[in-house]
Order: sequence, then C-alpha cells, then structure tokens
Amino acid sequence: MDYTGKHVAVLGLGRSGEAATRLLLDGGADVTVLDSGDPAPRLGAAELLSSRGARVVLGNDALRCVQDFDFAVLSPGIDPLVPLARRPVEAGVPLLGEIELAFRSCRCPVVAITGTNGKTTTTGLAASLLNAAGLRAEACGNIGLPFSDVAARSAALDAAVVEISSFQLETTDTFRPRVAVWTNFSANHLDRYPDVGAYRAAKLRIFGRQTAEDFAVVNAQSELPALRAKRITFSSVSGMKADFHMGRGDTIMHGGTPLIALSETRLRGPHNAENLMAALAVGHCLGADPARMIPAARDYAPPPHRCEFVREVGGVTWINDSKSTTLDSLEQALRGCRGGVVLIAGGKNKGFDFAPVAPVVKVHARAAVLIGEMRSSIARDWAEAASCHPVDTLAAAVAKAHELAQPGDTVLFSPGTSSFDMFRSYEERGDFFKQLTHHIQPHTTTTP
Repeated sequence: MDYTGKHVAVLGLGRSGEAATRLLLDGGADVTVLDSGDPAPRLGAAELLSSRGARVVLGNDALRCVQDFDFAVLSPGIDPLVPLARRPVEAGVPLLGEIELAFRSCRCPVVAITGTNGKTTTTGLAASLLNAAGLRAEACGNIGLPFSDVAARSAALDAAVVEISSFQLETTDTFRPRVAVWTNFSANHLDRYPDVGAYRAAKLRIFGRQTAEDFAVVNAQSELPALRAKRITFSSVSGMKADFHMGRGDTIMHGGTPLIALSETRLRGPHNAENLMAALAVGHCLGADPARMIPAARDYAPPPHRCEFVREVGGVTWINDSKSTTLDSLEQALRGCRGGVVLIAGGKNKGFDFAPVAPVVKVHARAAVLIGEMRSSIARDWAEAASCHPVDTLAAAVAKAHELAQPGDTVLFSPGTSSFDMFRSYEERGDFFKQLTHHIQPHTTTTP
C-alpha cells in the first residue's frame, strides 16, 4: 500500500512494532517509532530501524513526543489505555492496530482464528493442512510471526492464516477475513475488560465486516448473533448437530463422510478434536482436497506447552500444559487425562475465581498443588473437590506432585491462568517445568 507523504507513529518496539515499521517504510511512509519502556532491550532494533530511515524515540522521551501524525499504529501488547497510546488519541490522531495495518496491505485471502482456547493449535494445523493440499499458506499473528511480515510477501500466497486475540480485534476497522474461525468462548482477561460481555464483544468483531461471500467456522456449542457469512459448524459433543462432528469411536466426520480418527494423530482430547475439525473446515471453505489434508493431520505435532508429553518416571506421566491460561483450557486438559491426576495449577489473578471448574476437578483430580498469586483462593474454591496443597514456587510444586503421584497417575501442569506473577511468559513457565521434571528420579523402595 502506498503511504508516500504520510507521517505515521508506531507505538511499541516489539516484534509486531518492528514489522509494522518495515511495512510502512516499504510503502514510503515517514515513520516515528515510540516506545516508553526500558530502552536497553530495544537498542538493537532501534539501530536497525533508524538505519532504514525511521525515527526512534525510546523511554520517557517517547511520552513527550508531540507532532502531527496522519495515524498511529498500536502494537498488540500495548493496552490502549496506557499514556503512550492515549496521547495520540487525545490529540485526534486515528489509531490502528498492527493487524488492521497488515490487512490493508495483504494481497491474499485471510483466515482469522479467534477464541478463548485452541487458537494457536488451530492456526498451525490449518496452515499445515492447506500447504499439504497445495495451497501456499503461512501462519502468523498472535502465534509469533507478525501479520505485517506476511502481508509484505502475501502476493505469493494463497492464504494468510492469522491467530488473532481480542486485544488485536479491538483496533480493527476494515478487517474482513475470508474465513473467520471461532474456536470457543469462556471468561478470560477480566483484568483488562470490565465484564465478560465486553470481552465477548471484542471477540465478535472478527465477524463484523464479513459478507455472504465469506465463511464463519464456529463451534456449534457457542451462542452467536446472526452472521452474514456462510456458517460452518463443528463439535466434539456426542449427539450435537454440526457439519464436522464425531462419529463412532473417535472418528471425525464431515456430514456422513468419515475423515480421520483422532487416535491416528498425535493430538489427544476433545478440545484437540475440535481444533482439528476447525482446521479441516478452513480447508473445506478454501476448496482444499480432504484426501491431501488427512496425511498432514496424521503427521502434525502439537506445539510445545499444549498438553505436551514431557516424560514418564516410575509409572507416572508428566504433562506440560503451560499454555493453559483459562479455566476452559484447564478443564479440557483434565478431561483429556486418563487415570488419576495430580494437578498443578495457579498463577496470576486475572479477575476470576476457580470455583466453576471445581466439579471437574472433583471427578478427575486426586490432588491439586497450587502456585502463584491465586494459590490460597483456589484452595478455598476447591476445598470440597480435591486435596489441595498451596506452595510458594513451581520447584516446590513439582516436588510435592512427585511425592503425591502414584504409578499410573498423570501429573498435569495446567495453570488455568497467566504466568506474569512469576514468569515473563507461559513459554518460560513451561520450559522451567520441563527442566524441573527432567531432574525427577523414581521413588526408591526401602526393604525392611
């Protein structure tokens, strides 16, 4: 897109901010990058962008930078209410998200995937299946690779498969995906939104500009408003009517046609069955041959930190589900385990309690080891559901779970909330859990 003569501010110098800056510079824009965080980690990126012609202002100076901009681009990780984002808005500068900016430059159809859980797995699966069917697709967005980077080379693609969060959807305007996917919905991010309704409204923006020529791939269990797009449904719930559903055993069906048994894949649990259904539905919407997608579904390896098998020690299976940052993801992980479960849960207080999942914990977990800001409140919520053991650190949690677990059990690390009270990311949290797990030794039996 031609931005010649436009004066643009990019707010935030993270990965998406860098990509947005490159896209704008390639379009001829005069770009000023503003980042009010600690300058030290950003100096390398600042030097590179400056060498390409951008003006970069870091630290407190970014908050004092006042000039006329035609528009500002907000990086996904920045809350629109912080001073860095508020000041341009208060000055009358239009605010776009990085997703909106990338969409305006994108030259190929867009598949956008949102939901409370399953976004990353579904995004990766959909891109893999499309490529296996001969369609050139790239996974991007909240999955790690900025959409702006893919938009810059989108003329050579058949689809950009974009994982998109509620935060990113807040700052869209013309964004119109050819296929919009709604994996599921449950309460989340109530530390950011005033209530569940506001969070849901942000998510629903994914469908806002679609027309009858587009597709909405939606979980049949979700109650959604009337949509203009063609609705394609999926569900793993037995007996629920959906276009993609479960047949006998664990076979995924499309209408009356069997496609693949979940046991033929490396994916486990009903939540992953729905992720695979949604990905297959994306292929269906774009005309991909199912026969060419199925081998890729068999070979697909789930990303780390999502119900990831770590090791088996003394008959106990250790599972890393650090990506679990919601109650729904915790519940799905629990339901996917076999045998007794020692659950490690807890983390940052995101504004909701853990009482709604107590019935599932009571059925599936023998004991719960609890960490983070919420450890005491979760222990109260689950007092009647399981034997609860609040501890101060993840290392102590792993040691306690090892003590409690018996041969045939699963130790499931599925926090159910975010990591930011103790770790910088769910990846760091999961990596540390795996590191701790690899130091565990089998229990020794003392002969009297």
